[in-house]
Amino acid sequence: MMLRSSLSQTGTSLGPVTVPRYLRAGYRLVGRHSGIQICRWARTALMGRRLCYKRWYGIRSHRCLQFTPSLQFCNLRCIFCWRFHTVERFKSEHIWDAPDLIVDEAIVAQRKLLTGFKANPHVTEKLFEESMNPTHVAISLDGEPTLYPFIAPLIREISRRGMTSFLVTNGTMPNRLEEMVECQAEPTNLYLSLYGPDSRTYENVTYPMIPDVWQRVLASLRLMRRFERSRTILRLTLVKGQNMHSPERYSELAMEGSADLVELKGYSWLGESKQRLPINAMPYQSEIREFAKEMAKTTGYEFVAEDTVSRVALLARDPSAAGLSLGTL
Repeated sequence: MMLRSSLSQTGTSLGPVTVPRYLRAGYRLVGRHSGIQICRWARTALMGRRLCYKRWYGIRSHRCLQFTPSLQFCNLRCIFCWRFHTVERFKSEHIWDAPDLIVDEAIVAQRKLLTGFKANPHVTEKLFEESMNPTHVAISLDGEPTLYPFIAPLIREISRRGMTSFLVTNGTMPNRLEEMVECQAEPTNLYLSLYGPDSRTYENVTYPMIPDVWQRVLASLRLMRRFERSRTILRLTLVKGQNMHSPERYSELAMEGSADLVELKGYSWLGESKQRLPINAMPYQSEIREFAKEMAKTTGYEFVAEDTVSRVALLARDPSAAGLSLGTL
């Protein structure tokens, strides 16, 4: 495994068919294996409109860098994933870009994508200038970020720059999470995505490309207790007819990981997932709300918020200790 210390003229490890698809979708590629994209909420925030539901955690959307160090690299093929799955989806990479260079170039790419907003009459000079200097990195855009072997140093680099970070992981690489704890490189928010209440459901919706996937996820769940500096969040993606059942078992898993919060997010019928699932696999917000309340009954977690636009509900183990900004939604 080689660590590349320069991004100049490196090209990308993605194939010639895959690259144009990402560029058409508004991505910008960074080095061999990273990428960024401006999300819809950054755009609306720039125009003085609505922020995304992550404002619960104090995030200002126009200053958020939506990023991945493992573009297209994932060890799962989830049926609800809106991204396209190719033969490149899970493969070995032998040359990895250095964390500091990835962050530098990701910020440059973000600024280039946002340049056009300067002339937008709905964007104030203040908001535009703020957007040029992101204060938060959401490591969640595509792929599984813990497949990047230097994920702990990457999080440390983000923190060194005075930026906050959210890491969203599928929990299949518990060794990377353990390294974060041991190296004191904990993200601001650690999200563990849980795609089923039991091994059979989990494998039926994720189509894993690695063995022992459920055991790996349970190991990561137990490791969440060791993250003392992070806000820990168990995230459920609820798909009707697939994994939206057994709220009591989800509750048990939430308590096993002692997660600070549980986010229940409804599946959205978007992108490539439309080829795998029917539109009625999308739960209504009322169904998400009731599922969350069923979980609350058996956990002691409190139902504290919901966002109907993003179709998400939030449970908190101790709302007063979670540092939430709920009054702004």
